[in-house]
Amino acid sequence: MFRSLRRALCAAAAALLVPLAGAQTAHAADPGAGYWHTSGRQILDAAGQPVRIAGINWFGFETSNHVVHGLWSRDYKSMIDQMKSLGYNTIRLPYSDDIFKSATVPNSIDFSSGKNADLQGLSSLGVMDKIVSYAGQDGLKVILDRHRPDSAGQSALWYTSAVPESTWIANLKSLAARYDGQDTVIGIDLHNEPHDPACWGCGDTATDWRLAAQRAGNAVLSVNPDLLIFVEGVQTYNGVSGWWGGNLMGVAQYPVQLDVANRVVYSAHDYATSVAQQSWFSDPSFPDNMPGVWDKYWGYIFKQNIAPVWVGEFGTTLQSTVDQKWLAALVSYLRPTSTYGADSFQWTFWSWNPNSGDTGGILKDDWATVDTVKDGYLASVKAAGFPSTGTGGDDGGGDDGGGSTAACSAVYTVSSDWGSGFNAEVKVTNTGSGAISSWKVTWTWSGSQQITNMWNASYTRSGSTVTAVNAAHNGAVAAGGSASFGFGGAPGGGAVPSVSCTAA
Repeated sequence: MFRSLRRALCAAAAALLVPLAGAQTAHAADPGAGYWHTSGRQILDAAGQPVRIAGINWFGFETSNHVVHGLWSRDYKSMIDQMKSLGYNTIRLPYSDDIFKSATVPNSIDFSSGKNADLQGLSSLGVMDKIVSYAGQDGLKVILDRHRPDSAGQSALWYTSAVPESTWIANLKSLAARYDGQDTVIGIDLHNEPHDPACWGCGDTATDWRLAAQRAGNAVLSVNPDLLIFVEGVQTYNGVSGWWGGNLMGVAQYPVQLDVANRVVYSAHDYATSVAQQSWFSDPSFPDNMPGVWDKYWGYIFKQNIAPVWVGEFGTTLQSTVDQKWLAALVSYLRPTSTYGADSFQWTFWSWNPNSGDTGGILKDDWATVDTVKDGYLASVKAAGFPSTGTGGDDGGGDDGGGSTAACSAVYTVSSDWGSGFNAEVKVTNTGSGAISSWKVTWTWSGSQQITNMWNASYTRSGSTVTAVNAAHNGAVAAGGSASFGFGGAPGGGAVPSVSCTAA
């Protein structure tokens, strides 16, 4: 992303403005099987069903740790399980070319108390293999992102003096071959955030990112022709500048053309003021001006049915009102044609990690607690998960043998209360002996509280009694596992009610 101090830890800030969020509708059975391809602005699975990437960035392989962050705190499987429980269906994994060096060793992994036990002694690529395998078992897809040439920092161009284009392409081909036949890995993001002096369509092979993407994309497809090729934008086109990697205006005149048809997905990055200021944030019409801004830079590609568009990174600390309005507007923009349907933009939020200095993450600084306000903004554009591609038994399938009893408990917690309103979170835990496929939670308020919005569940109300039912993505909970939903309400100051939970 577009920033210099992206690794500094920052305290997660509580936001009082609560987003508009809604429940999800059902999707076609088991979308996402096999390798994917494009058709116009849609991504289709092997059976021709449209699919939608609604995922999260989990960074670290591109840093000096040479492995995803947070493993110093938790087991990697619990991280992936939590991503799934929150309704994210894809993981974008940034990496640097350092992980291909024989001397590179992943560090800062906690192996105590049995955590990450099967990662001991593995190289960075070996750990990546484990993450890909378990993500596939959980029904998540993976996009590999060549984020940096080395762990020292991002580069404007796809090559540096230390990491030439030949190394970049050789390592891309190596990854394509490594995961050939493993359709959990759906594609590769060729290079993160090309920016000035990178150009699009200028014809100079040293700086024309579009030409470089064609060379690299064809090299990848020569090894694994089933992969999607994700191509980010540049910073400046014809004198018009925007976010690093976020300017795809040149696609209209100079589309990426690969040897294998129906493989190109264009990727844009978009951020708020916690990352940097842009002119559109001070426009008197903000945030109503934002759809026009996005249309100009990258949205037109989708709207004109040229190709799919994936917003590979977007994020914010949510500390300012401007940023809150920006995120609400962007979420609305990401589902323009069919609410909650597959015919819409693709996305992966930045980031899962809390230690992204100018955005924070979905997790808070303890690497376990969910920022329910931030996650709540995304609830209405989350999407169905995908079929498991694994054969292991540790993917949360549970024991569905005879005699198992469906049961659950729920805990209601007020996360913030400012008098005129409040936010609350309810954690549902499967207390039965086998997996459950659905749950509902009921409570009765003693005062005049009303729900203003809810995320990761839907609700009905009868008098002062509220019944909340799981969303499409979080009804299935393994034995001993949990799922959460949240809501905003008004007025504040009310007592915490008793809650009951039923499961099926």
